[in-house]
Amino acid sequence: MSTSFSILVRIVFLLLLVGAGNARLTHSFYTTRCPQFSSIVRNAVRLAVSQDHRMGASLLRLHFHDCFVNGCDASVLLDDTATIRGEKTAVPNRNSLRGFEVIDNIKTQLESVCPGVVSCADITALAARDGVVELNGPSWRVALGRRDSTTASYSDADNDLPRASSDLEGLLSSFRNKGFSPREMVTLSGAHSIGQARCFLFRDRIYNETTTTNPSFAASLQANCPRNGGNDNLAPLDVTPNVFDNAYYRNLQEQRGLLHSDQVLVARAGTASQVNGYAANSAAFFNDFAAAMVKMSELSPLTGTQGQIRTNCRRVN
Repeated sequence: MSTSFSILVRIVFLLLLVGAGNARLTHSFYTTRCPQFSSIVRNAVRLAVSQDHRMGASLLRLHFHDCFVNGCDASVLLDDTATIRGEKTAVPNRNSLRGFEVIDNIKTQLESVCPGVVSCADITALAARDGVVELNGPSWRVALGRRDSTTASYSDADNDLPRASSDLEGLLSSFRNKGFSPREMVTLSGAHSIGQARCFLFRDRIYNETTTTNPSFAASLQANCPRNGGNDNLAPLDVTPNVFDNAYYRNLQEQRGLLHSDQVLVARAGTASQVNGYAANSAAFFNDFAAAMVKMSELSPLTGTQGQIRTNCRRVN
């Protein structure tokens, strides 16, 4: 009898451990743990975007680049150390990711009212949503309870993130590897409705891709993006870079996609049809984008007892 009871106790203990490590994200995670969480994030993002409209796009991109590399675990926020080669300096991120100071500011505020409670991964996820909302984009419900990684991967960031030079097959493959359909890939590409890109990312397109680039569009960019030099000069990703809307897709119809990876969305009938649909129906784009963002924000999160709650988002505890 005692032996059976001992076995039962062990089984229950193991089940509790498994449950703790595989807890689910919930919308009410901070309701009692840190009720100020949402308002602190919202107010900080609102201030940041009011001071720099580009920040809305930067926070969205930061979340995307976090989730696409081993899940939404705030690994992208970690600085390099003697033992960690972080993701910030990987080719797709180097000197281009922004918004770290906004996340730091939010974390500092939260640590003062709810110390050791709110993860950097949850901050990043909610800040991305609020940044889009501040630029008149759709909202979506963000489930919470992510925990922070204790490591990062330069090589995975280098390999997993799509590039501005990606062709259609490359994009489809990158998104398929993360569980996204071709339709969801076209939808999430609409994140380029806001923000800007640096000259070196679109130089080849405006000088060499003559058959797929509107000539007047290319000419308008060449003055600010010469063949040599000016690598960091910026150009808007669509004609309304400070407003989240469906102008991005209308630009693609007119061969005015800034990046190669943008314009290739109309290279095939299936994806081109979706581009045309979104260009004509912003509500459909908004609805699909919100749903796709929910899915992306829940890619392989650490939950329960996995990972940790960092005190400083830039380094492990």
